[in-house]
Amino acid sequence: MLFKDLAHAFLEIEKESSRLGMTRLLAGVLTDATSQEADIISNISLGQLRAPFLGYQFNIAEKNIIKVFAEMLKKSEQEIDAQAKIVGDLGLVIEQEIWSTAHDLTVTQVYEMLEQIEKISGLGSQEEKSSALQHLLLSLDPLSAKYVVRVILGTLRLGFSDMTLIDALSWMEAGDKSLRHTIEHAYNICADIGYIAKLLKTDGIEALKKMVPHVGTPIRPAGAERLATPSAIFEKLGPCIAQPKLDGFRLQIHLDKTKTPALVKFYSRNLIDMSHMFPDLAQAVLDLNVQTLIAEGEAIVFDANTGSFLPFQETVKRKRKHGIEKAMEELPLQVFMFDVLYLNGKSLLPLTHETRRAQLMTLFGSADQKAVKIIEEVHINNAKELEHYFAKNISAGLEGLVVKRPDAIYQPGKRNFNWIKLKRSEEGHLDDTIDCVILGYYSGSGKRASFGVGAFLVGVYNPHNDSFETVAKIGTGLKDSDWVELKSKCDQIQALEKPKNVICSPELSPDVWVNPEIVCMIRADEITVSPLHAAARSEYHLGYALRFPRFMGYRPDKGPLEATTAQEIITLYNQQFNK
Repeated sequence: MLFKDLAHAFLEIEKESSRLGMTRLLAGVLTDATSQEADIISNISLGQLRAPFLGYQFNIAEKNIIKVFAEMLKKSEQEIDAQAKIVGDLGLVIEQEIWSTAHDLTVTQVYEMLEQIEKISGLGSQEEKSSALQHLLLSLDPLSAKYVVRVILGTLRLGFSDMTLIDALSWMEAGDKSLRHTIEHAYNICADIGYIAKLLKTDGIEALKKMVPHVGTPIRPAGAERLATPSAIFEKLGPCIAQPKLDGFRLQIHLDKTKTPALVKFYSRNLIDMSHMFPDLAQAVLDLNVQTLIAEGEAIVFDANTGSFLPFQETVKRKRKHGIEKAMEELPLQVFMFDVLYLNGKSLLPLTHETRRAQLMTLFGSADQKAVKIIEEVHINNAKELEHYFAKNISAGLEGLVVKRPDAIYQPGKRNFNWIKLKRSEEGHLDDTIDCVILGYYSGSGKRASFGVGAFLVGVYNPHNDSFETVAKIGTGLKDSDWVELKSKCDQIQALEKPKNVICSPELSPDVWVNPEIVCMIRADEITVSPLHAAARSEYHLGYALRFPRFMGYRPDKGPLEATTAQEIITLYNQQFNK
């Protein structure tokens, strides 16, 4: 497939407002692609060179791309910069230009050239990268160049996520969404959408039905639903088990000693490789008497002097690229293992929680007990026992409990009532933090006029239509410096118009739209029915909104698709009337 044909398909997708229309256009492109091209297109269409857990970094600043454009187009850098400020996008700047090209590069050729640009490093690398980029762009037509530049800058946002891509793969194979469940399940086990597309094209749907975990490729983590009281949880689950809920980093740990050197990886909740952050945990994992392993735990900073855990905002300070040795000393971690998913070449996903727990208990006896421990677990026989255990953990300063069904298998990528969160703030009234995605901001007035922002708009994720739906307009909970920081974060991902995957009433339109990427914690007094907000709105029901919302901080460990869902908002709303 020629890259210019892919570029024209992207242009049609950009013009398409219907989710189904976008899905069919994507399916058409994937149908015409080879298996290798399907791998590449699946990633490129999401604006990424490869699956996020594999990592990539072009390290080409916008000012360097302006310099490349100036040399290509025989214009001054000032002209290019001024033009970019007018149209708001360097990709649009290059699309408007004309130059002759004798090359019709294929999708694979463009991808390989992008990989070569990414790999350039060392002394003089910026000049070498710029030269290679200029050569690539001059080998393309202007429309293709636009999308290449957007991929490099991380601004290719066609308005859909991997869930729409999964639908497109089903349309490609079956002509409808009938294979979505099978494809999504395979993707939940092996979170590399390019590999899933390639395998489907090569070996068909039967190969995806046989998908098993691969060490080094993250499994999309299971999630927990919410209920408000111990009695409600026991009524739902019956006899169950309960574990303390820690407010730290959820980690998925991969170990493969069959490789030389041994592979040890730590992946975050949103499947980013964070291995560089945890050298203090790596040796404890290497000491395990296993060959291959995928397990889950919660890493949390503790105070060695008091023996107590520190808040999440302290733990998140370990998320850094530099000064790791100092951070290890100042912010020592413990990781509490709570599940094992794969062991010595065998998937444990189909086994019950009780069986997986027994395997977990045998694994960590020889590990460094200062760094790695097994999460406590108690068996619950009635609601009163659950209430007492909840109170014990709250008095110890913890968030609450995760209550689990003993006979439940592990369901990757699914949030259901096999696991249920019971948090301190959910006991008796709605005061829990809700993970929202920032969608835009409003210009400030009065004192906040100097900040350029006075309030901001947030939404929740609706996986059914792969969109973000507004749930609150927020103007409280931030200090002066917080407003400045929020505007800076938003301006880096500013959108020229409302993103296609955002649902918002015209009356709530912010002065500045941003692409839905930043996840923050919002606390509210209650959830109300709203004629304006779009969260969980349908033709049969009004939307929902947060009453008296307050900003509580950011969630850098979560991606936008891991925000609170529209269905969770409905659940929390209904719980208010059951207390």
